[in-house]
Amino acid sequence: MATGQVENLSGLSPNPEKDIFVVRENRTTCLMAEFAAKFIVPYDVWASNYVDLITEQADIPLSRGAEMKGKCGTNESELEISWLERAYTLKLFFLKEGHNTSRGPEAFWRLSRIQFAYDTSERTYFKDAVSPGKHTASSHRLSALVTPAGKSYECQAQQTISLISSDHQKSVQLLLSEVRIQPFDIAADFVFSEEHKCPVDQREQLEETLPLILGLILGLVIVITLCVYHIHHKLTANQVQIPRDRSQYKHMG
Repeated sequence: MATGQVENLSGLSPNPEKDIFVVRENRTTCLMAEFAAKFIVPYDVWASNYVDLITEQADIPLSRGAEMKGKCGTNESELEISWLERAYTLKLFFLKEGHNTSRGPEAFWRLSRIQFAYDTSERTYFKDAVSPGKHTASSHRLSALVTPAGKSYECQAQQTISLISSDHQKSVQLLLSEVRIQPFDIAADFVFSEEHKCPVDQREQLEETLPLILGLILGLVIVITLCVYHIHHKLTANQVQIPRDRSQYKHMG
C-alpha cells in the first residue's frame, strides 16, 4: 500500500460531531470517510474507602481537527486518526475480496479490523484512573460495513462495535453514526460512488414509505369499487323491468 496525501475536511460538515477525511494518491481520491464516532471506555478508580476498586466510564468523542494518515492499495486500505496530542488514535483497516455466488464471481469490501489506542493518564476524559497508562482496544474477527465493490457504504443509524482492551480485557464500545465510507474504486475526485445502504436504513426507509404505498392502494381500491358500482347501477337502470304478475303482461307492448 502507498501512503497518500490526507485532508481533514471536517469543517465542511454542518454537524459538529461529524468528521470528513479524504486520502488522495496521484492527484485523485482513493479513500473517503465521513462519520460521527464516540468511544465508551471503562476504567478503574478507587472507591471512597481507598480499598475497593470501582469502574467508571469515559465517553470519548472523535474531536475536530484530528491528525490523520492514510494508505491506499488495490485490495487493502487504512485510515489512521489521532487527536489530543496522540493520546487517542483510531485505526481502520479495509479489505477488498471476491467470492463465488450462484450469479458468478462477485467482489465486495469490508471493514476488517479496528484498533483504538488510548491513554488513561489523559485528564480530559479520564478522572483519577488507577495505574494510568496506555492501552489498545482491538476488534476480534471483524467483518463490518460489507459493501459491493465499486459502491460506498452509507448508514445514518447508530451502530455499535465492541472492542477488547489490553486493560484487563475490558469491553470498549465504538459508536458510529451518519456513516459514509468508500475505501476503494472511487471514480470521481472527492465524490462518493453509488451508496449501499445498511439494513437498518433500508428498513426505516420502508417503514416511512409503507404507509404511503398502503394509502395509495386503498385509494385505488375505493376508486375501482365506486367505478364498478356506478357501471353496475347504470346497466341495471337501463334494463326493462319484467313484471312478476302475469296479469300485467296484457298492458305491455
